[in-house]
Amino acid sequence: MGTERLRTQMSVEASQDSAAAPSSSFGPLRQIDAGLLNVGYVDVGPAEGPVVVLLHGWPYDIHSYVDVCPALAEAGYRVIVPYLRGFGTTRFLSDETFRNGEQAALALDVIRLLDALEIESAILAGFDWGARTADVVAALWPERCRGLVSVSGYLIGSQDAGKLPWPPEAERQWWYQYYFATDRGRAGYGRYRRDFAKLIWRTASPKWRFDDATFDRSAASFENPDHVDIVIHNYRWRLGLAEGEAEYAELENRLAEAPVITVPAITLEGDANGAPHPEPSAYADKFTGRYSHRTIEGGIGHNLPQEAPEAFAQAIIDVDPH
Repeated sequence: MGTERLRTQMSVEASQDSAAAPSSSFGPLRQIDAGLLNVGYVDVGPAEGPVVVLLHGWPYDIHSYVDVCPALAEAGYRVIVPYLRGFGTTRFLSDETFRNGEQAALALDVIRLLDALEIESAILAGFDWGARTADVVAALWPERCRGLVSVSGYLIGSQDAGKLPWPPEAERQWWYQYYFATDRGRAGYGRYRRDFAKLIWRTASPKWRFDDATFDRSAASFENPDHVDIVIHNYRWRLGLAEGEAEYAELENRLAEAPVITVPAITLEGDANGAPHPEPSAYADKFTGRYSHRTIEGGIGHNLPQEAPEAFAQAIIDVDPH
């Protein structure tokens, strides 16, 4: 196990004083039925290359990876980037399906997507919700995960853990989680979701100077008709204020035991992450396979793949060289 500090080409001063222009688009968006969903995703790189699945977080979308994908494709990887349930063009196949945001449901979406695409195993990488989802898949279905890159490390949780109080300063960082627990918060997020997301982007990445075009490109994905339901359920479920579904109970019971992750893994953290996140030392022992941690320097915040795409892509290449 090793720990590294890597400095990106972007200096702190540059991240403070310059605007990041949007990169080119991914190209055509594809759709496929997978489990409960019709999933919108991009598929770039050689069709026969080792597969990488990149998972975004909230309130972000697939464009967090718009600069990661070309580097991986050039290195010979086939890169799949799906919209999570409740984002972009991903839709539920049935109006009757419960809009569930619990961690096991999101992880099973990935397994069903792999099945639909006839992919036996893939490198999984993500941040925020995407990191948690990748962690869950790696822990519960290691045979489907060749390697793992996870921003902020081990994020698997449980409702029991979510009920435990934290010191006041830590609780303050989760203000929106408690806001979402109220009817006022649900209504407020539904009405002001773009303003809300921009506030989170700014506080979670205080040194990232994104421009309006960059934000608007991702914010369009929040107009998904299921977005508010999924976001509110996700945070209420974590606090034990909303029930999950019986079909996921056995998986959630296993996750509540905080299973170790045995696949090769690299965890990443930005040196200016303004979102709540654990210290690397707190989760190092949860990775029992080949493992290392990298702190990415240069004013890098929560949206690490978009703020430091070269470092993120390199971690994927290093975790499972082919």
